[in-house]
Amino acid sequence: YRRGESVIKRHKIDDADMEAARFRKAKEKAKEQLLELYEKALHEVGEDNAAIFEIHRMMLDDEDYCESVENIIRSQLVNAEYAVGVTADNFAEMFSSMDDAYMQARAADVRDISERIVKILSGADALGSGGLSSPAIIAADDLAPSETVQLDRSKVLGFVMQNGSANSHTAILGRSMGIPSVIGVGEGLSAEHDGKFAIVDGFDGVVYIDPDAETVSKLEQKRRNASRRKELLQELKGKESVTLDGRKIKIYANIGNVSDTVFALQN
Repeated sequence: YRRGESVIKRHKIDDADMEAARFRKAKEKAKEQLLELYEKALHEVGEDNAAIFEIHRMMLDDEDYCESVENIIRSQLVNAEYAVGVTADNFAEMFSSMDDAYMQARAADVRDISERIVKILSGADALGSGGLSSPAIIAADDLAPSETVQLDRSKVLGFVMQNGSANSHTAILGRSMGIPSVIGVGEGLSAEHDGKFAIVDGFDGVVYIDPDAETVSKLEQKRRNASRRKELLQELKGKESVTLDGRKIKIYANIGNVSDTVFALQN
């Protein structure tokens, strides 16, 4: 998956107030788009996964973020696109340098909201094309929440991400959707792999490109074993969960929306 990222050019402006107003108008437009994405995600992936778009809306109103953009516009007399780009780099670097893994993952979020504003300012399409003509493994540097929510989930066989962590949106979505995912493969991902046959082993975190017949056979057996284990667990459905010393344990399901009850009852 390749996105058409915006190329940001710096140029001088004459009216800082007008340029700051341009930024604020684009920011409001971005918030409208995020509200649409939130409602779409709410229907398709549940409230927990849709919440990321609410967080993005809140990030757009962050005082430090907005002040940084407007200060760069006014102090350097530069265009809003450039000011947003610089602010995005600064904030992403700040998040990436934090010790907490969850906060490190927010670097991708600040880049996502900034890319959205830049595309609105430059008149480009803010929503990338995530269409799949046939079932496939999605390989990318990383996926923004706005990109994952547009994917046809029925055609996604697996995720392979060059960057990201267990706390990234792609990893969380992969877990909730039951899609095998390997996150953070680094430089191992190459354009030459595009279109090749591959197997994603989410259990061991390994991606096999053009595997030989022996490897395919071994991994097919592994998949059969996993399916068999699921079947065995189904046999325990409806039975009491009791420890050897007689203590009863209640099992609950955490659902994001009404449609998740189907999966809860199945499991």
